[in-house]
Amino acid sequence: MQSNKLLATVSLAGLFAGMMTVGASAQTLSGHVSSTEEGMMEGVLVSAKKEGATITTTVVSNAKGEFSFPAGRLEPGRYNITIRAADYGLVGPKQVDIGANAATADIKLAKQKTMPSQLSNAEWLMSAPGSEQTKAVFTGCVNCHTLQRVFSAMHTADEWKNVFARMGRYAPESVPVRPQLLVQGGARSERPRVAANQMDQAADFLVKASLNNPDNEGREFTRLPRPHGRSTNVIITEYDLPRKEALPHDVIVDGDGHAWYSDFGSQYVGELDPKTGKVTDHALPTLRAEQPKGPLNLEFDPDGNIWVGLSYQGGAMKIDRKTKQVTAYPLPAEWAGLTTQTNMVTPTHMYVDNKVWLEDTENGHVYRLDLATGKWALKGEATATDGTPIHGYGLPADKDNNLYLMSFGDTRIGKLDAKTNVAKIWSTPFARSRPRRGRFDDQDRLWFAEYGGNRIAMFDPTTEEIKEWQLPTAWSAPYDAAPTKGATEVWTGSMLSDQVARLNPKTGEIVEYLLPRNTNIRRVFVDEHGPRPTLWVGNNHGSAIVRVEPLD
Repeated sequence: MQSNKLLATVSLAGLFAGMMTVGASAQTLSGHVSSTEEGMMEGVLVSAKKEGATITTTVVSNAKGEFSFPAGRLEPGRYNITIRAADYGLVGPKQVDIGANAATADIKLAKQKTMPSQLSNAEWLMSAPGSEQTKAVFTGCVNCHTLQRVFSAMHTADEWKNVFARMGRYAPESVPVRPQLLVQGGARSERPRVAANQMDQAADFLVKASLNNPDNEGREFTRLPRPHGRSTNVIITEYDLPRKEALPHDVIVDGDGHAWYSDFGSQYVGELDPKTGKVTDHALPTLRAEQPKGPLNLEFDPDGNIWVGLSYQGGAMKIDRKTKQVTAYPLPAEWAGLTTQTNMVTPTHMYVDNKVWLEDTENGHVYRLDLATGKWALKGEATATDGTPIHGYGLPADKDNNLYLMSFGDTRIGKLDAKTNVAKIWSTPFARSRPRRGRFDDQDRLWFAEYGGNRIAMFDPTTEEIKEWQLPTAWSAPYDAAPTKGATEVWTGSMLSDQVARLNPKTGEIVEYLLPRNTNIRRVFVDEHGPRPTLWVGNNHGSAIVRVEPLD
């Protein structure tokens, strides 16, 4: 914090059109956040974005209502100010000019009526009447759009059933402004978005829960509390992507500090230089023109090159990080069917046996790429000794390049032995856990997200035990988990609550950080090249990459 002698305080009465100009050689901004209703306010997200720029920096007010942007984060210029605080709006100032000296601002908020656009997807589910089991059906809707669209729609029960059938024909790579149809004839294209035995109950639920139902006039919405305590001690940076239709699914950071992202809706992998905000898009060849476009996962190989899982395009690609050359490894045509989704590719420990893993998520077939020949070999389904198969979604590999599979449809994780091709399977303690994606730590323990269980989990292959930590916020629906070195902390992100979470496994403490806007999070990545770990995620529906820096 600057000393008072370096700060020039300007009263709101002296501002013109909500704008103020002041000064600090540190080129920073600090002040207080308050409202008539509460006085000084903790947990208000204050965001500053320079006019014409693509980078937004956000800090959070502390228990005294104080906020401060670190020195060097805001260069001189005119900044637009926005806030996030449940049921509050910004009165002013809405613009700040930062010159050669520091600026201070007393930010005033006013209580507002809850607007549907302010609600996170988790808050929509918390606010809706009905059982958790019924509401869980609709967590899948957020793959393509917000739940505001669902709970604001006007349909009869029969019309909702038609909607469920129509939604089942769209690929997961769809968003409302750019839908992508599945190729007709495959099992997935004929499967409604809601299971047949749940249709009647789901349709009736949505009719009753709709905001347009007269019985719901004056409904009270459940709001998550504002951040407090350690949750306010953070800096969040958002980097806008130049293509507004981009869907950043996976984000990973290389040794040079560049962030790479997979565009889930187009044939691109992007590269961001955080120092400048410059984004370079690297085009991927289209392998199957009739199929939906957009890669899913990104992984580094031991040489630091990027491997890409191609989803419906069938196969994988490698991008040389230095030359940017793209090498395609398509599945043979006879193995690439109408429903093929090669979402995950795993080169992490490929030099153990010169093999790269790949799975067709839709039918469970596992493949291995021979690096010497560049050819795929079909390994079939991962099957236990008793004949039980397991289909994986996340596909991390241990240090011996054995493959682990998280079964997103149930409660199981499995290990596929690279030498014997036999799987061993374990079930999580929590029922309906739906394991999704995860990573190994440097002790070769597997950390993964339990999407349905609202938990972070750890599997220790030595003891064959699974330990779980429940997230504090209901309906967080974690997608992925990423440990730091030594697993001193483990991170996850929510597809529903606009929050990321940081677990201390020794103490069990979980700190949640609210993001500045609606953020549909998939992959989480911890970068440890700096003085302390930082989290990177993509805003899949917001065309932005997000960096989260805890300050403690």
